[in-house]
Amino acid sequence: MAITYDEKTKIFKLDSAHTSYMIGIVDQEQFVGHIYYGAKLRMQDALYLMRTEENPFVPSVNNRERCSFMDTFPMEYPGHGAGDYREGCIRVRTKEGHSVVSLTYQSHEIVDGKPALEGLPASFAKDGECQTLILTCRDQVLGLEAELLYSVFEKEDVITRSVRIINAGEQDIYLTKVYSACIDMDDRDYEWLMLHGSWARERQIERKKIGYGKQSVGSVRGESSHQEHPFLAWMDPQTTQKQGEVYAMHFVYSGNFTAQIEKSQFDSIRVTMGINAEDFCWKLNQGEAFTAPEVVLTYSEAGLGNMTRNLHDFYRNHMIRSKYAHSKRPILINNWEATYFDFDTEKLLAIARKAAELGIEMLVMDDGWFGNRNDDSTSLGDWFVNEKKITGGLKHLVDGVNKLGLKFGIWMEPEMISPDSRLYEEHPDWALAVPGREAALSRNQYVLDLSRKEVRDYVYESVAAILRSANIEYVKWDMNRQLSDMGSFALPADRQGELYHRYVLGVYELQERLITEFPDLLLENCSGGGARFDPGMLYYSPQIWCSDDTDAVERLKIQEGTALIYPLSSIGAHVSVCPNHTVGRNTPFETRGNVALAGTFGYELDITTIPKENQDLIPKQVALYHKYNDLVREGDYYRIASYQENHEYDCYLVVSKDKREALVTFVQVIGRPNFHSRCICLQGLDPEQNYRIEGKDRLFGGDLLMKAGLLMDDLWGDAQSRLYHLVAEAQDEIK
Repeated sequence: MAITYDEKTKIFKLDSAHTSYMIGIVDQEQFVGHIYYGAKLRMQDALYLMRTEENPFVPSVNNRERCSFMDTFPMEYPGHGAGDYREGCIRVRTKEGHSVVSLTYQSHEIVDGKPALEGLPASFAKDGECQTLILTCRDQVLGLEAELLYSVFEKEDVITRSVRIINAGEQDIYLTKVYSACIDMDDRDYEWLMLHGSWARERQIERKKIGYGKQSVGSVRGESSHQEHPFLAWMDPQTTQKQGEVYAMHFVYSGNFTAQIEKSQFDSIRVTMGINAEDFCWKLNQGEAFTAPEVVLTYSEAGLGNMTRNLHDFYRNHMIRSKYAHSKRPILINNWEATYFDFDTEKLLAIARKAAELGIEMLVMDDGWFGNRNDDSTSLGDWFVNEKKITGGLKHLVDGVNKLGLKFGIWMEPEMISPDSRLYEEHPDWALAVPGREAALSRNQYVLDLSRKEVRDYVYESVAAILRSANIEYVKWDMNRQLSDMGSFALPADRQGELYHRYVLGVYELQERLITEFPDLLLENCSGGGARFDPGMLYYSPQIWCSDDTDAVERLKIQEGTALIYPLSSIGAHVSVCPNHTVGRNTPFETRGNVALAGTFGYELDITTIPKENQDLIPKQVALYHKYNDLVREGDYYRIASYQENHEYDCYLVVSKDKREALVTFVQVIGRPNFHSRCICLQGLDPEQNYRIEGKDRLFGGDLLMKAGLLMDDLWGDAQSRLYHLVAEAQDEIK
């Protein structure tokens, strides 16, 4: 049993393969407290860890110090305004204007399996893979109930949390804050890790000491954002990739979020995560329920690398639903950096013909094929084919590409609307705007109000009609601006605070409808690059465009931060032209290919005009993809060295689950004078196995490669790289 309850001690214990999470109920008022999360324990009375036997005691013993109790007790789901002055997880506004919430234990249920979350992406499990605790708490004054859901995925060492708020009271109520998870624990001089960034430099790793007060990351941009990421971890200062304690939280949501650590006066920390409370206000009528998104928790006592592998396995097995989840993706070429808006049928077919010769498997037509779209100032929302460019129509083009042996994919930006469009002329009220204010443009476009059913229906039918018209097997779903001017012409005044969340729910509904009608579709999400790279999107698409920056050196940092928490199979990565269109850097074509192999792999350049020596390398790179992708997609990822940290070189490897095969990628970013080749200690191999390294005429013991290391080839120049393929080989003696 993954979840047990001790009636005598009133302790819940949630066990995964290597971790335990303990919750206790105390006092006559039935406060629900956090006892422990960490390495696996036996079931035992651990209530003392909540310090309820110390001064100021529990309220039933010492009510004169209720505030002192509330402000120190490790609440499992803290309320608001009742004496706990730390960050709360729920806040309301009643018709009288009050905001206090105090939740205590009401009942519980332990069920097999993983309940779905209505309207939201969430993890899933097959029979026998998961158990769920539904812990119901209640505010006796408001009649407000909170179902705290904990699902235990034993194999992956993951616990997911979410909350369902039910208005069982006698009046309507407004929720002004609903977080999804909280952990209270002692600070042990922890550091915390977050992922920051901007357009073209997403998910940069930063690690720093936890100080007193609140430190947080978040987004109020309507998406998870380029700038900050819905993830945080906290750990021992000595934690490395291979050793040390790590706790992590990751939010399965694609909109505004808050992830926060607060260190109290008593040296405890409270970690919270949920929908950002700024501009959030949800009217909950009598009898209605509100479901908060899911948070993924994992704990590792074997360093950041083990945390990474827990999350990779979890997302591959329990979040990505696509038929492509565990299968090879077609190698695609996208025409964006090849042509931008300047293309026609013949230009696309010319790229397709050359692609077919070189072994590429799919042509993706990017922005500029619809309406009167010749630049980024017009036509979003007018999802009909521009036959001045696509002569003969879309089906003619797709059939032509298919005859060459290639699949066909298409780019769309369904959530947006251009002021210069037929759609805006007919429905200006469909754009988000505040009456009387001039709405802000970004990339010369507005955002459609996806809280409205008629808008969602129009968007869906526009997209679906295109897909029904031809054999289109891939869609790149883009979102090139963030939200602003949050006003809906359809929502009443007391529901305008629901707009941000309703927008995200609208995106989820559209993508759910899309993959339901087109189950074989390969959907790739994108938002100006990687601004909506989050677990919520993985529920609908098995891959997400990682960044608009395709420079191989910059991608080392971007992909390191992304791979810290996401499987390589989800990372959209392409080979592009040089000088790179974002940073102007020249890197060897071979290195561009090797870096892109640690992702979905594809091309983003005009293969009809690049030098012949680069064209000749493409079939070799295609062969490498087919040779290694099963390993890269399904194997265990180990980070060996970080260019972001050492500023000279980068190294990582992927090891098969049976440890019989491994692929090492080494990139020398900056060459050094008068320097011998590097010796790199590998990880994840079987110390008892002997490995043959392709291109070398001897065997190496796994123990030798991990303890003493592998010599990297002596490389000349900057941005040089090598792949090292290891295969276990039975032999009695290593020579």
